Amino acid sequence: MLRRSYGRELAAWTFLPLMLAGIQSGTMGVVLKKTFVGLPDLPEQTLDIAVAAIAAATAIGNLTSGVWATIANGRRKVAFLSGLMLATSGCVAMMAFIPRTALGAWSLVGLVILGWVFWSAVVTIRTSVWRANYPDADRTKITGRIATVQVLVMAASGVVIGWSLDRSVDSIRYLFPIVAAFGVLGAIIYGGVRLRGQNRLARAERQGHHSERPSLNPLAVLRVLKEDRRYAGYMACMMLFGTGNLMISPTLVIILEDEFAASYQTAILVTTVVPLIIMPFAIPIWARLLDGMHVISFRAIHSWSFVLASLLFLIAVEFHLMPLLFIASAMLGIGFGGGMLAWNLGHQHFSPPHRDSQYMSVHVILTGLRGLFAPFLGVAIFTAFAAKGHPGLIYAVTLGLNIAGALGFLLLRSRQNASTKADQPKKRPTT
Repeated sequence: MLRRSYGRELAAWTFLPLMLAGIQSGTMGVVLKKTFVGLPDLPEQTLDIAVAAIAAATAIGNLTSGVWATIANGRRKVAFLSGLMLATSGCVAMMAFIPRTALGAWSLVGLVILGWVFWSAVVTIRTSVWRANYPDADRTKITGRIATVQVLVMAASGVVIGWSLDRSVDSIRYLFPIVAAFGVLGAIIYGGVRLRGQNRLARAERQGHHSERPSLNPLAVLRVLKEDRRYAGYMACMMLFGTGNLMISPTLVIILEDEFAASYQTAILVTTVVPLIIMPFAIPIWARLLDGMHVISFRAIHSWSFVLASLLFLIAVEFHLMPLLFIASAMLGIGFGGGMLAWNLGHQHFSPPHRDSQYMSVHVILTGLRGLFAPFLGVAIFTAFAAKGHPGLIYAVTLGLNIAGALGFLLLRSRQNASTKADQPKKRPTT
């Protein structure tokens, strides 16, 4: 059964990422910035705010994860997920009908956000399927392979979108219905995945104590963090670290247009394609590392890849070095490779099986909270620095936040190692 379920999932994830390019923040930020720039009824600063809103779309979607976890509690997971995939595809298809006006720009933002509202549910709930279907020893490897397929296909989709829009902006009219159709096909294939112990899992979710169930109340996040102080510390470091990283995407989109006058394809290559192409090479290395250690120890090592990426972006923009932007983007891809694994599976290093969705919901909601303000904060800081002739200094800010997060993970690892050592029984002295 494991092999059959894995085969179906892998087939579904061959098609779904083609659709996901239609809500991917890097690609769609470029599409928004370049397609709607220069409109008399859309000032440049307003357009930059819209770019930040595209970057925040993932976060806005994530804030609904508690709602989706509550709705999915006790339900058949696979059918529910398949329906959400279809809904996301519908949002992408509607992008073809957007006019090139200020209203059209904000309509594009709205559809990307709505797409992420549906997709955040997929991200939240699918971990329950992975946990039920794949043994602990194989889970990281299997999800890593799925992630590899996902990012490669999404990268290919980004290349096609960039190439097509450079030749004609009107290609948006047929591109998005086509990629949406692939999403529909992927959703249909995914609907055939079998969930091990489906009835048992649904019964356990329905019969679980109310305190262990996902809640519509955002304050339920505080309850989980209060109960699990280790998880709270981990989330605090993720807040620092993640805020820095979430400032990169919207500012990079704006910089590529305003400072480098990059084409659709070049801009999408830097923001989306290069990181995605690099990720499959990084994922197996990170997966082997994560398999052998707790996620806190993993993050204490992995987080420094983002520190280096921010440093390279800082140098590249301040000295106007386009080749270095590609190198920085590749470094970002290395970080994303490990980040994808740890983000999807890290909460399971803390949560009991029957509270998997609840812990993931907390993780997703907190990601959403920082993602809700970080892109706008990043654009505001960039605007201030750009006005003084130093647009690249935004990445000095992201560098500082990433270093703070990385040092936090090192501290948590030290505390965890000390606690583990203290819990070990002391050997009696021999006589």
